[in-house]
Amino acid sequence: MILTEQQIARIIEMAWEDRTPFEAITYQFELSEQDVITLMRREMKSSSFRIWRQRVQGRATKHQKLRSFELGRYKCSRQK
Repeated sequence: MILTEQQIARIIEMAWEDRTPFEAITYQFELSEQDVITLMRREMKSSSFRIWRQRVQGRATKHQKLRSFELGRYKCSRQK
């Protein structure tokens, strides 16, 4: 799948958001969690990537199955 610069920027933004699960990115862009990690590694500086990985690793809000609530908002106000 070929992504535009705008789509890549949106995926990075969603990946940084605490309340946006990887499943939302998969639903919108058909990218698995591993694909998102690969994209983040490729598009970010290595230091920024390390900070991001530490931040999301094991974070319950980034994984739908680990969330404590079933229905939660995962779209930002600018998202359609």
